[in-house]
Amino acid sequence: MSSEGAIIGCAEAHPNIALVKYWGKRDEKLNLPAVGSISVTLDALTTRTRVTFDPALRRDELRLGGSEADAARVSVCLDLLREKAGVGWCARVESENDFPTGAGLASSASGFAALVRAADAALGLGLDEHELSGIARRGSGSAARSIFGGYVEWPRGERPDGSDSVAHQLLPPGGWPLAVLVAITTRRSKPKGSSEGMKHTARTSPYWEAWVEGQEEDLAAARGAILRQNFEALAEVSERSCLKMHALMMASSPGLLYWSGATVEAIHAIRGLRHEGVPVFFTVDAGPQVKAVCLPGASDEVERALRGVGGVLEVIRSGIGEGARVVEPESVVRG
Repeated sequence: MSSEGAIIGCAEAHPNIALVKYWGKRDEKLNLPAVGSISVTLDALTTRTRVTFDPALRRDELRLGGSEADAARVSVCLDLLREKAGVGWCARVESENDFPTGAGLASSASGFAALVRAADAALGLGLDEHELSGIARRGSGSAARSIFGGYVEWPRGERPDGSDSVAHQLLPPGGWPLAVLVAITTRRSKPKGSSEGMKHTARTSPYWEAWVEGQEEDLAAARGAILRQNFEALAEVSERSCLKMHALMMASSPGLLYWSGATVEAIHAIRGLRHEGVPVFFTVDAGPQVKAVCLPGASDEVERALRGVGGVLEVIRSGIGEGARVVEPESVVRG
């Protein structure tokens, strides 16, 4: 129950998958990335979030999927918005994902993008997407990208305050309609979260410097491929970036391995299709789920191949999605 005078905002957002990967931070407090990244937003996976600012609350509260959760990172984002609005009320945040949480499907990206969009609406701030991107980044780095739809770049930035490390859209969702098939190999949460994994990798991987130094070349290649709509060029740089990131993590001490056997078999299946001339490539974020990106006409063939891989539990079909947006309160599932 909310007390009289409470203000409510609701929003939806989608996770994104990085084609040129983000891994590592140059500033942990401000969540500034060590490298830039480029992603696509997925329309088939959705987070719905309700934010209620209530004068009766004494602390921020978070319910994720109907269960109480730690609200510390949520409060970081809300504090920035409360300061702008001149409001001191605490908030109740209720969030639901229609896909597995914490399993390598970027649920934190969509979660914090939906959070800041909903809170902005409740407080009546009307901040633009770039301002929201910078605030969402403070909760989860990749959330900076989920504020936007389509193809999105999030630069590393150089300023100590992070003001130049906000995302921007390269192409809108309809600018180049590719298909993405997500092969789910487990619904369990991954054993080590991304933030902890990034710290471990930066401290212990012998490949860290090479990872950072090589990123600008990959970003330029992917950016050019997207703007020219050159599928083969995008496939080459995306697979290279994916394998470099996982090699970086595997070489840590002790090695950080997010893949399962089904992850590897799905990659082999996608490589086999591409060798046969099917326009498809793979990418894998920090988790065991495999994403196959293809031209829309190849999606049926790619889905059949992934469903035939032992250990693949489900295949989710997606297109390129919109950015975070305000929705009516009744569209948000209550836990």
